[in-house]
Amino acid sequence: MGSATEFGQTVSAQTVSAQTVSAQTVSAQTAPGQTVVVYGAYGHTGRFVVAELVEKGFVPVLSGRDPERLREWAAVSHPGLEVRPASVDDPGSLDQALLGAAAVINCAGPFAATGAPVIEAALRAGIPYVDVAAEIEANLDTFTHFGDRARAANAVVVPAMAFFGGLSDLLVTAAMGDWTSADEAHVAYGLSSWHPTAGTRVAGTVSRDRRNGRRVRYSGGALEYHDDALPTLKWTFPDPMGAREVIGEFSMADVVTVPSHLAIPEVRSYMAADAARDLAAPETPAPVAVDEDGRSAQTFVVDVVVRSGGVERRAVASGRDIYAVSAPLAVEAVRRVLTGRAREVGVLSAGAAFEATEFLEALSAHVSVELFR
Repeated sequence: MGSATEFGQTVSAQTVSAQTVSAQTVSAQTAPGQTVVVYGAYGHTGRFVVAELVEKGFVPVLSGRDPERLREWAAVSHPGLEVRPASVDDPGSLDQALLGAAAVINCAGPFAATGAPVIEAALRAGIPYVDVAAEIEANLDTFTHFGDRARAANAVVVPAMAFFGGLSDLLVTAAMGDWTSADEAHVAYGLSSWHPTAGTRVAGTVSRDRRNGRRVRYSGGALEYHDDALPTLKWTFPDPMGAREVIGEFSMADVVTVPSHLAIPEVRSYMAADAARDLAAPETPAPVAVDEDGRSAQTFVVDVVVRSGGVERRAVASGRDIYAVSAPLAVEAVRRVLTGRAREVGVLSAGAAFEATEFLEALSAHVSVELFR
């Protein structure tokens, strides 16, 4: 087998035994009619989250920083839902937005600006907090600054509950199975394309500015900031994608979420080179809806490999639209917290908060998953 640690070599992750995650939805008590505030409801991902909450029987409360934009969108898309504008610069307005709610989902980036104020409001309200942050530094801030406070308040805070961060963390955790540690974890993103939203571009700029243009990786059990050029290699995705050129050390939120609860000293991410070029090109347009649910035509494969000694385990997820799939991830997290199925309190990654394989089963309508162990 090739090794992901050597630049320019083909990374192959072949296994002989496979366990397909059941397509049956986990039967669980739901909490119909509970109110969930969506902060950033009119944003691209926020709209998917609102629709998913309605589908699952929750009552979304629409919140965000721009009152006019919020009210205009709500009047057209969800005229029966309550609108509560709030500013992260005004704690009182956030308190009013969260009043009487069962939980809050923060979809408003950049999370470097919105994360802490909305978490603070959730702690004051005594309700769970979930966000869809992909920003490495913002997620690190959440774990660093709110871990002790959330535990002391008996609160559940789940950052990065999205395609980047949440899904890969669940896959790594599921692939680990009964392992308590591993030598390395590799997360390869096979995106057919990447048409970034305006929010993605802004968040990327904020993150680059915070680290002064340096890159980040997780190696030797710690985050490292560096100026090294990113390597280009080959990754063999499952058929029909096959071998593709990828950019190595294309670090995403996994370098924060995975090490937060798993003893893996090397966590490395890879991005399909074509998708990375899409993201880098200023002329790449935003995603365009091609169905009645607002999803784009973009597809994805997330290929996870964990290694311990000479043994390798793997998990593969595939689906469509990286922004749309963040909605069932975030809403399922809220549903599980509100029905008493979070395994701990504090600031938790997806794999630490929930039983990973069972959670992935619950996503079967949106994501196809295979485990190879």
